[in-house]
Amino acid sequence: MAETSEPALRIGLLRERAPGERRVAVVPGAVPDLRALGAVPLVETGAGAAAWYTDEDYTAAGGEILTPPELHERAHVLLSVTRPSSEVLRRLRPGQTVIGMLQPASDPLLVRDLADLGVTAISLDGVPRTLSRAQSMDALSSQANVAGYKAVLVAAAAYDRYLPLLMTAAGVARPAEILVLGAGVAGLQAIATAGRLGAVVTGYDVREEAREEIRSLGARVLELPEVESATADQGYARALTGSERRSQRAVLADQAHRFDIVIATAQVPGGRPPLLLEEDAVARLRPGAVVVDLAAGPLGGNVELSRPDETVVTDRGVTVIGAGNLPATVPRAASEAYSRNIKTLLGHMLHEGRLTIDLDDQIQAGVVVTHDGRVVHPAAAEAVEAMATTGGVEPHESGTPH
Repeated sequence: MAETSEPALRIGLLRERAPGERRVAVVPGAVPDLRALGAVPLVETGAGAAAWYTDEDYTAAGGEILTPPELHERAHVLLSVTRPSSEVLRRLRPGQTVIGMLQPASDPLLVRDLADLGVTAISLDGVPRTLSRAQSMDALSSQANVAGYKAVLVAAAAYDRYLPLLMTAAGVARPAEILVLGAGVAGLQAIATAGRLGAVVTGYDVREEAREEIRSLGARVLELPEVESATADQGYARALTGSERRSQRAVLADQAHRFDIVIATAQVPGGRPPLLLEEDAVARLRPGAVVVDLAAGPLGGNVELSRPDETVVTDRGVTVIGAGNLPATVPRAASEAYSRNIKTLLGHMLHEGRLTIDLDDQIQAGVVVTHDGRVVHPAAAEAVEAMATTGGVEPHESGTPH
């Protein structure tokens, strides 16, 4: 009797369902790469439409277009950008794998549900950022890069003057003064972009090494002597003490009024963003000033007045823009970058056409959240345990990345 081989790994590309989300996890140009890894690419109808990729583009690249029920029935692995919607969750079955930016530490209910369903959940939020071989899988960085670039354009569009110094027959227009709070990937890209547009840029970060990076881009550094350098694991900023937070907010309030535009980018993976500008500080900004808060989300933001996906104009004419999901507004560039992240991660985890889970591997230990009916990621397990202890429940319907 002839030996039957296992079916090839079928990887399904989901259509994003979160409001305002225009990205797609895999662009058509990456479909042949999935085939080269030994997988069969399946594509949900309309998956790339919001980023202007048609079903015909995917078919021409070697993908098979399926309806949502067909995709869920046939796929072994499902790829997404954001958290799976309730519609996707209802269709999941034991043994399937979901890969996306799931924010597991901030959504313990989703993690518990995925474990109970027997689904293997892999979150690109957890890629170890200090491992050089993992940098091409780092979706947080790739998307933050897009966000930092777009933040400057959003600010420039809302600002009622020029960004660069302009000398015209009608006189000289001074350059805009821009303050960027936080010098991670998004902040550094914002600094670089604002500098290229001719603004006078100042950056601020609590980490000394980040201050050096600000200087390397030709920007000024806002020094707050009251707050010591604060670096934690993987290059993130450590949590400030209560007195440090108060000192930071007080000094920023004293300094921010000198600037025309403030772009706030400070975030805590899986946690509440630090509050940097209180309402009083915003009230002291000059009329016509613009504040763009990249951290604005359900847990709050860097700016007290910011609201997710909303623009608020104060009585004094200060515009506060809550821009927590800017990568979705640059869908093709963001999707191309994310697609490369996904492709590289799959290349690391696929062996002979099969998805292999190895929690002793440093990269997998960071990204695998649930497997074999258990929560295997320590931070996610801690969040689930805390939820069980307190009885708190967090919704997981929005699917909006931070």
